[in-house]
Amino acid sequence: MLRNPTNRTRMRRLLGVAASATAAALLLAACSDAAGKEAGGSKDASVTIAAGAITTKNFNPFSTTALQPTLGVIYEPLYWYNFAKQSEPTPVLASGFSWNAAGTELTIKIRPGVKWNDGQPFTAKDVAFTFNLVSKTPALNPSGLAATAKAASDDTAVLTFKSKSLMQEPAVLANQAIVPEHIWKDIKDPTTNLNENPVGTGPFKLKSFTPQSFVLTKNDQYWDQGKPAIKEVRYIPIESADAASAALVAGKVDWASAYLPGIDNIIKSGKNLSYVNTPVMTTLIVTCSNPGLGCTGPQTDPAVRKAIYLAMNRAQLAKLAGGGVAGVGSPTLLLPDRDRDWIASPGSATLPQSADATEANKVLDAAGWTKGSDGVRTKGGKRLSLTIQTVTGWSDYISINDTLKQQLSAVGIELKPSQVSWNEWNAAQTNGKFQLSLDSVGLGASTNPYFVYNGKLATVNTVPVGKTATAGNFARFSNPTVDAALTAAAGTADKAAQKAQFAKIQAVIENQLPYIPIYVNSMLTEFNTSRATGWPTKDNLYVLPAAWKAWDAGIVLKTITPAG
Repeated sequence: MLRNPTNRTRMRRLLGVAASATAAALLLAACSDAAGKEAGGSKDASVTIAAGAITTKNFNPFSTTALQPTLGVIYEPLYWYNFAKQSEPTPVLASGFSWNAAGTELTIKIRPGVKWNDGQPFTAKDVAFTFNLVSKTPALNPSGLAATAKAASDDTAVLTFKSKSLMQEPAVLANQAIVPEHIWKDIKDPTTNLNENPVGTGPFKLKSFTPQSFVLTKNDQYWDQGKPAIKEVRYIPIESADAASAALVAGKVDWASAYLPGIDNIIKSGKNLSYVNTPVMTTLIVTCSNPGLGCTGPQTDPAVRKAIYLAMNRAQLAKLAGGGVAGVGSPTLLLPDRDRDWIASPGSATLPQSADATEANKVLDAAGWTKGSDGVRTKGGKRLSLTIQTVTGWSDYISINDTLKQQLSAVGIELKPSQVSWNEWNAAQTNGKFQLSLDSVGLGASTNPYFVYNGKLATVNTVPVGKTATAGNFARFSNPTVDAALTAAAGTADKAAQKAQFAKIQAVIENQLPYIPIYVNSMLTEFNTSRATGWPTKDNLYVLPAAWKAWDAGIVLKTITPAG
């Protein structure tokens, strides 16, 4: 499977750290006193980052389970997008690009003077090799990149597509790690190779590795002269949200991304502590919605999905599960603040915050669901009983399910929460063996809504139940109006024309609700400034600052400087 930041399986695994206190507990392992002492406070500043569980020495940039700094810190893309705001792509390994008039040929100019960290020169041949490798290896290409690449010269790569492909631009430019041809041409299976000694162009390179921690050291040949200013970066596993909090307060960790209840009190306990909240992911219920592709259960009835949408008291859910730091979402699945210009109808900008049980009951009555003596509705002899899955330990999502159970019972819907391992949750969702599932959506190849809508809604990105929907449409949703609008939006660079197509999509999904949005989840990131300064702040979000965020982590680590 192609390892990139838009890959839902990888992102949800990582976003669990920000999404829930216990997700952090699942994804982070123990922080020892020894590791904290080694983090120390020398003038040439080595910083310590709370990392995911260090189980395998995997630095394969195509892998869905590569270690945290693989993308952005060791390997780099051609360009980079700042998801903290609507932004244009920033050059990294490229210096410019252009399309031909037909939108079928993308010419990329390569940044001069770049070297791989083994001293070999970086050229357009590496770019062409990377995209040809992806194109010819289906397991690396769930996004369906249909292009051939060539190096027209040492500083120019040309990608040729089979048809007009302007919407491939962000995925090509800013969501693919470029790998060295002189290394990867000899790798027999790029899907399984662990790449234990990574050769990248990024600001840091691997120095040492153990299952207890690993260390990256400054790449002295890095192309961005004078950067990084930090000498070393240590990644250590942290066991839980409590451990992350203790490590921050004790000065053992400089950068962490974890949902920490009572974050303001934690920050007040240390003079060098700060945090930012950058919510960009909408928490939602994924429904297996399409009986034509094998989905079974009451959730295949749009009326049931609408009733769930109406019966939610989102203010209560945000308070009980969101910890007071969740934001208000939109029925369009976009962000009301950042993406407001893309939302066609002002009335669709934000989700209702209180429950409308009266309207929910009307919808179910009209659809033929009648209440039984036990208060649960039935239709055709079948109870309106639904199982909703989440991952064991994702405490905020468990709280959502428990609270929803009570909210939905008021309109005759029986909700049965289920907790399963991450692997079970992921397999059920991708294979369609579920009724309802809690997940999140928001990070695409760029902030253009196309990348949310195409991945989650396009017929081409789903498969029948029993097959794996790696491209992201886990709801098995299929609608000709949506498909036509996506095709039209993909064929133009005119934002007004795109918005007109997105309006059609928004109207359909607000009516059909294959994904039922709840709120915009928090994304808390914490810093200790005693050893390094220049971390992102609320007033200077030069990146989306989560420590796990692909690409952005490299920008942060080459921006910060030693304190004092």
